[in-house]
Amino acid sequence: MSIRQPIVSVLGHVDHGKTKLLDEIRGTAVMQREAGLITQHIGATEVPIDHIYEVCSELIKQRNFTVPGLLFIDTPGHHSFTTLRARGGSLADLAILVIDINEGLKPQTIESINILRRFKTPFVIALNKVDLIPGWREHPGKPFILSQNDQMDQVKQALDNRLYELVGRFYKEGLSVDRYDRIEDFTKTIAMVPVSAKTGEGIPDLLLVLIGLAQRFLESMLETEEGGPGKGTILELKEEKGLGPTLDVIIYSGKLKRGDQVALGTRGDPVVTKVKAILKCKPLDEIREPRDRFDKLNEVHAAAGIKLSCQNVDGVVAGAPLMVIKGNRESVVEEMREETKVHIEIEDDGVLIKADAIGSLEALAYEAKNAEIPIRKYELGDISRRDVVEVAAYKDSLNRTILGFNVNMLQDAKESLTDADIKVFLNDVVYRLIEEYTEWRDEERTKIESDKRSLFAFPGKIRVLPGCVFRTSKPAIVGVRVLQGRIRPGQTLINQDGRDIGRIRSLRSGEEALKESIMGDEVAVAIEGATVGRQVDVEDILYVDILESRVKELQAFDLNDDERMILEEFIDIKRKTDKFWGM
Repeated sequence: MSIRQPIVSVLGHVDHGKTKLLDEIRGTAVMQREAGLITQHIGATEVPIDHIYEVCSELIKQRNFTVPGLLFIDTPGHHSFTTLRARGGSLADLAILVIDINEGLKPQTIESINILRRFKTPFVIALNKVDLIPGWREHPGKPFILSQNDQMDQVKQALDNRLYELVGRFYKEGLSVDRYDRIEDFTKTIAMVPVSAKTGEGIPDLLLVLIGLAQRFLESMLETEEGGPGKGTILELKEEKGLGPTLDVIIYSGKLKRGDQVALGTRGDPVVTKVKAILKCKPLDEIREPRDRFDKLNEVHAAAGIKLSCQNVDGVVAGAPLMVIKGNRESVVEEMREETKVHIEIEDDGVLIKADAIGSLEALAYEAKNAEIPIRKYELGDISRRDVVEVAAYKDSLNRTILGFNVNMLQDAKESLTDADIKVFLNDVVYRLIEEYTEWRDEERTKIESDKRSLFAFPGKIRVLPGCVFRTSKPAIVGVRVLQGRIRPGQTLINQDGRDIGRIRSLRSGEEALKESIMGDEVAVAIEGATVGRQVDVEDILYVDILESRVKELQAFDLNDDERMILEEFIDIKRKTDKFWGM
């Protein structure tokens, strides 16, 4: 058994400096080559222990570590963290949560925290952009612990104020955090390391905390059988000039050799193929766009970020596993089938969810369950015409919905949407996708409720106001207060003895004609068939009449407490003359 380097994933809110931080650690400029300076693809960088010794020399002194270095994964947002799985859990052994010290926690930060909790991944907080604190004296490349000693008192105080705010904010999230040099027990408190990705300050502290945590708490997890069959996770599929389709892969266990037979995960049965070439970028270089040429290797040991050329990669998907086949081929294929199974609870009625990878599909399902969104079906891949046609046949209009996480709509699906009564939500951020659907769902529920209520004579109770008789008959027009429930034009009114008073012709408030009046409103009511002084008088209490055939439907309806109370009063009035009324 040997100790492999831990795999470290970097998460955080957009623009808080994830890639810039890694650029500073490895001395690259990957960020400048990204479209819009935003990470578009997943990258991997190996930082060997010798480089960490050099960067952290002022802090380490004579200490030695058995961990051979760190393997960083840079992802486009936190989405890929859920996509990249190993052994059914997170691919990452550790994580860095990057937070702009001046902006604090943002929505994506909260979602990243929830994802880290879900996967039980230990993490360190990199409080970036410390150099933007007013009055900060820059000390490029210096450890934070030394740089902060040379700051003015008011700058130190400003820094502490930001730290205290964050401590309080994390406490609300149920987490204990503190500045790393003030922590006594790292198993109970999460370390915050102030850094500057621009000046390099705090980078030594961050690397030392990561390597220290890995050495002290993760060493048993990092043991790997050096000659055992390799296992890995596919980061991305890419077309490389001269090589054709290639796979960017993280090998997290065992060994992989050129010529090995491997099983690769797809949306269906695994593909079994042979490794033609293994390419690896040099330490501190970046697998996405290396500064130097890739090294061609005959074999590679965990943990490593590599590029593979295989005989067949048809159907292979990002986030899927790779397993070297040694011995019984069928047992490896069966193990892979089990690992690529999606475990999602489905219901008879619900929405269709689609995502680009197994991990992201499960992440979407997890958040959907928390938001009480039932799932009827789930699939990997882009949205097709078949999906649209199938969902259009769902009975419940709220479930005639497709939620697409990091996927696209195929052209035939877009064309079929024009004739389909369905709703499609697409987003590459889980919480935004869930928010968009739940906002629409709540609005639709309100609309449906309103439409249903318009079909019923809902319970209503009014009192005729004194001094507000505007016409005695043809029709009688009187001022009323709505005591409970609601009234509408077209409804029939009865008195407390159950006698028919007349029908509401109209409702008015001043010059405005109303479609409805609710509890607390004072309005003028025109009542056809009533004469003031005969059928109705001042201070009379009147009720909206309800058909006996509709009573049971109303009782099953989503009535509020006031409406239920009036309905019971109304039933009691009716049963004065018919004791079985409404039963």
